Amino acid sequence: MEDEVTGKAHGILFFNTLAFTVCFSAWMLNGTLVSYLVDNHIFEWSSVQIGWLLGLPVLTGSIFRLPAGLLTDRYGGRYVYSLLMLISAIPMFLLSFADSYFVFLLCSFGFGLTGASFAVGVAYTSVWYPAKWQGTALGIFGLGNLGAALTTLISPSALQFLTDSGKNLDQWRLLPTIYAVILLLMVVIFYLFTENKKPQRTEKKFIQLLEPLRNLRVWRFGFYYFLVFGCFVAFSQWLVPYYLNVYDMPFVHAGIIASLFSFPAGIVRALGGWLSDKFGPRKVLVSVFIASTVLGLLLVFPKMELYSPGKGIISKNNGVVTSISDKSISVDDKEYPLTSLKSNADLDEDDFIVFPKKIMWQESAVKVGDTVKKNQIIAKGITKINFQANVNIFVFFVLLIGLSWGLGMGAVYKFIPMYFPNRVGVVGGTVGVLGGLGGFVGPILFGYLLDFTGLWTSSWIFISILSLVCLIWIQIIISRINIQQKISR
Repeated sequence: MEDEVTGKAHGILFFNTLAFTVCFSAWMLNGTLVSYLVDNHIFEWSSVQIGWLLGLPVLTGSIFRLPAGLLTDRYGGRYVYSLLMLISAIPMFLLSFADSYFVFLLCSFGFGLTGASFAVGVAYTSVWYPAKWQGTALGIFGLGNLGAALTTLISPSALQFLTDSGKNLDQWRLLPTIYAVILLLMVVIFYLFTENKKPQRTEKKFIQLLEPLRNLRVWRFGFYYFLVFGCFVAFSQWLVPYYLNVYDMPFVHAGIIASLFSFPAGIVRALGGWLSDKFGPRKVLVSVFIASTVLGLLLVFPKMELYSPGKGIISKNNGVVTSISDKSISVDDKEYPLTSLKSNADLDEDDFIVFPKKIMWQESAVKVGDTVKKNQIIAKGITKINFQANVNIFVFFVLLIGLSWGLGMGAVYKFIPMYFPNRVGVVGGTVGVLGGLGGFVGPILFGYLLDFTGLWTSSWIFISILSLVCLIWIQIIISRINIQQKISR
């Protein structure tokens, strides 16, 4: 029967998800490894160089998703997946011998191929499941995103162990070797326990396989995925330095806390697929985009200081400034009391404060001996607003936005087999490319925003704007569909 799901399909899904988890974990390695190498002065790389090392594997995995999807449609997932992991293991192993920035960059480009595994897995999973179950199946496959959490959680502690807590720093080279061995083991397991299967009508010419890319719908799905997946990948790496700099966390602790973002997001991806099967992907995505917009704005404020002009002091008469102290300004015989900064109790870094705290003080705008006129400002007011909530509040908001993106990942990929049942590989690969580019562009863009604004929270402002654009776009599409349905009646 067309809607029947076999036990063999479930077995394929299990090994497909396992392979994707391993590949995704390897894909995210530089997020922690590069931070460790720089933090311990093993390599003296600039912020620009670090940005490229973080982004290049993501770029490689993104641009190769389309050809990987095409190859899977033509030859089947068993062969393509096994070959992909085998090839990726080579540069991963060679990374252990890297002694320069160029070699490290080249190896990072090579093992970044693991990121293309997503397009292979999507196409390979979809051919084993009927349309009504593909949202759930692809959502379960997406649990492989947990690989990001595994790397973020385990690799900092692994580096501490391998280097004997920094006593033998050169032993960091064992970590890429371990990842290479795991990839090779996964090749053997995957090839032995899976069966090849291809979608129907793969006999078309190459140019014909690319025909779906003319459809604007494909690029719209890619834009959605740029947010829910690309930004997920970006923050999976960006959060470690974020916690190190904003909340002054130790390296291992920052890795553990960062995994609280990527781990739940990977789990709920399956739920996003199931909800899309039950309620439709558009309803799920509308909720996701609303949540992402609101949470992005909330994440701007947990730790931030804003300064604004406050209530100043105006001279009530003409005269000469005779004295200035922390407590007052005297004009002739008239004394004007000052509110000094010292009289305000500043916030403690460890205070658990949910709402912002306002501090106001005044600073002299004149000097002793100055002649002032009536109604002239002699002291300017300053208002400082502290958004300094405990890190737990920030982590909670980050958890929520990660959960929303996880639901969105499952929802986006529900669309693909719905509209392109026989071209899941090429369409899924294209959407994956656009989503992966978000993971490449994100850390670089966040770095530029940080340099321009001086605010670590500027990355969340960008997220809010991007989420709002996605929300407006999908609402326009829904409105058009509703109009067409009314006309057809």
